[in-house]
Parts: sequence; C-alpha cells; structure tokens
Amino acid sequence: MLRAHGVAIALAVGATVGLEAIVFGGESAISSTAFCTSCHSMSYPAKELRKSNHYGVMGADPDCRQCHIPRGLANFPRAVWIHVVDGARGLVREFTVDYSTRKKFNKRRLKLAQHVRMTLKGWDSVTCRACHRHPRPSAKSAKRAHKKMETEGATCIDCHQNLVHKAVEETDLDASLAQGRMVIREEE
Repeated sequence: MLRAHGVAIALAVGATVGLEAIVFGGESAISSTAFCTSCHSMSYPAKELRKSNHYGVMGADPDCRQCHIPRGLANFPRAVWIHVVDGARGLVREFTVDYSTRKKFNKRRLKLAQHVRMTLKGWDSVTCRACHRHPRPSAKSAKRAHKKMETEGATCIDCHQNLVHKAVEETDLDASLAQGRMVIREEE
C-alpha cells in the first residue's frame, strides 16, 4: 500500500512538472518576437523598435515580450490574459482588417496604440519598471514629473507615449479611463 502511494505521488509530481513545462514553455514560445511578427501587421512595429532609442542602448535589444507581456510568476495571469484575449483579438483583426501596407496599418495605429497605452496604465507600467527600476532623471522638469508618479498616481505611460514606435497623437489616459473613450491630450 505504501508503495502504491509512492507511485501515485511520483506520477502526480511528474504530471505537474510536465504540465508546468508545457504551460510556461508554451507561453515563452508565443511571447517571442518571431511569433509576434509572424502576423504581417506586427512587422511594422518590430522594424520601428529596431530603429528606436530603446534598441541597442547599453547592449539592450528588447523584444516584443519585454514591453508588452508582463514577466514573472506574479504576472503570469496578466501574460495569459494578453495571449488569450489580446492575441485572439489581434488574430481576428489580422484576418478581417487589411494591413497589407504600412499606410493601411497607420490608419488604425492610434487606436492600436491607445489600447496598449490603456493596458500599460492598468498595469502601472509594470513592463517598463522591469528594466527601469529606479529612474533618476537629471533635468529639474523631469524630476518634477517623476514626483507626480508618487503624489498623483501617474505611471510611466502617462508621460512616455511615443518612445519606440512611430509617433501618433498622445492621449490623456486618465480622461480616457474616466470617459470610457479615447481622449486626445491637449497641447500644453
């Protein structure tokens, strides 16, 4: 009887380890830049990334996952959500919206950017903070702006909206959240 329990426990542990390897390995595979850019429309932002100031700085070559998919066990539910919900939405759009040219992609760019911005806002820019743990800007205006993060609940994406991909109009994320629609940021 003791031997039967040992075999059952060993099988359960083996199945659990195997299932974890499949889930985490699968999540890692579908988070790769190669997988993301297998959809034609994502090849445009990938090229922009490689030309941006975020790429190649101090030897860092970020990929799609580092900015768009939260890492770590605590963020695993968010990563799954992004793959299941946003991935399914993106896949449907890939087949129903014509992204065959950059011009056609650019017609939807602001809407796509706003979706990502609102997602990052909801995550308190957790993917930004994975690399930029303790930002210490040197300019006085930047120091004041970063103080807002502590005093007014701002997060990275509130101010840093067009760092990597082709610039589009900036949006007021708090107003967008409050009104349930995209609100373009007014010039200051």
